[in-house]
Amino acid sequence: MSNVENTKEKTQSAIGLKSFLVITAMLSAILILAGVLSYFIPQGSFEYTEDGKIIAGTYQQGGIKGIAVWRIITAPFRVFGGSDALNVIMISLFLLVMAGVFNVMEKTNGVKALIEKCVTKFSGKKRLVLCITIFIFMLFGSFFGMFEELCTLLPIIIVLCLSLGYDTMTGLGVCMLSACFGFSAAITNPFSVGIASQIAGVPVFTGVWLRLIFFAIIFIVLVTFIFIHTKKITLNPETSLTFDIDKQKLKTLSVTFSNNENSEKVFKTYAIFFSIQLVVLVLLASIRAISGFAIPILALTFLVGGIVCGLIVNKNKKQIFVWLGKGAVSMLPAVFMIMLATSVKLVLEESNIIGTLMNSAINYLSGKNKFLCVLLIYFIILFLQIFIGSASAKIMLIMPIIMPVCSALGISPATVILTYCIADGFTDMILPTNPVLLIGLSMANVSYGKWIKWTWILQLLIFLLTILILFFAVGIGY
Repeated sequence: MSNVENTKEKTQSAIGLKSFLVITAMLSAILILAGVLSYFIPQGSFEYTEDGKIIAGTYQQGGIKGIAVWRIITAPFRVFGGSDALNVIMISLFLLVMAGVFNVMEKTNGVKALIEKCVTKFSGKKRLVLCITIFIFMLFGSFFGMFEELCTLLPIIIVLCLSLGYDTMTGLGVCMLSACFGFSAAITNPFSVGIASQIAGVPVFTGVWLRLIFFAIIFIVLVTFIFIHTKKITLNPETSLTFDIDKQKLKTLSVTFSNNENSEKVFKTYAIFFSIQLVVLVLLASIRAISGFAIPILALTFLVGGIVCGLIVNKNKKQIFVWLGKGAVSMLPAVFMIMLATSVKLVLEESNIIGTLMNSAINYLSGKNKFLCVLLIYFIILFLQIFIGSASAKIMLIMPIIMPVCSALGISPATVILTYCIADGFTDMILPTNPVLLIGLSMANVSYGKWIKWTWILQLLIFLLTILILFFAVGIGY
């Protein structure tokens, strides 16, 4: 087990560096482009209401005046003195806290213990085990934004599926597809819904009813997809795309679940922890007076709860704070990417061309069908997803510009947030630029070609469903 963990940590570090460099290069190019545009686009501005909405018909255009080069270079650091400083600080601290707590949870086998308990309790009901596991993975992704952390459990889930008489593909679906689809069908996902709501200035639970319905639809679709596959390979095992490698795995692999006293203690501790977090989420949804402080409240409860749980289940108390610190440090590249993404807006504001860009967008989209407008936003985010995998970086890059434009067009913040969530996540399981997918396929010894062959119909169905849900949202004035 220790060898696997060491390899996994090394791989994650290497892939993380590559992703960081690619995204940083992309955001830097956009930042430079923003500065260059100031030498070609005239200045312009709108008048705004007290709550930050554009007042229609108030656009005024000025002359062309390029921004100084030093302002472009220093922009990522000057965001802490700009209008978005509080947002950047709050979101950055939130990401550091969540990363630290998730690392403690992973090192103390918190999520693993919850999965183990379900497996041992329902060991005689194979389909129910799959269904519950999919639901848990999706739930953690949708409510708490856990994706990469859940995918570290892939080897265990593959062994579980093989022991149940299924195949490696089933394990990949139950683990990676579930985690990704849960993250994308976000209900309160702090890394997408939470940050986007903060920027939009609306409570996290605004429009939550439709996100709950969407989550249920995606869950049913994924479970149906997995069950159709398992039925097919149960009738004829040789139809499995991983039939040959699974025969070899069955000779060497065994279920690594343990049902000892410590595992029971870990399960109970983290079950209470997540139960408390769900109560906090319900309170945030119910009490309007505190709903606007969702991010700091969630960060505080996660930090305190995560530390307490770690101290309870781990004998080495100092190690908990070491893991907490290492988890937070691992998120520092993401914080820098947020600074870089936010600096694009800062440069546009300081060069006074952001109003002109918004006015052009409003003029282009005005009079056009709202369905077309939302669809255009959807495809813009999908395009950015190819190059910028980080959900928080994309939000900080495009939401401050998209939100006011959509508001002027009569498209609600809830619709924009829903559009962002579904455009941001699902393609993570099909884009070859996504490191988590590549790591997962490597761990499972499955080629990218086989993966596409197995999932393309599902991805097409999800794409069509997302378009329909967006059209429904626009149609009812969601």
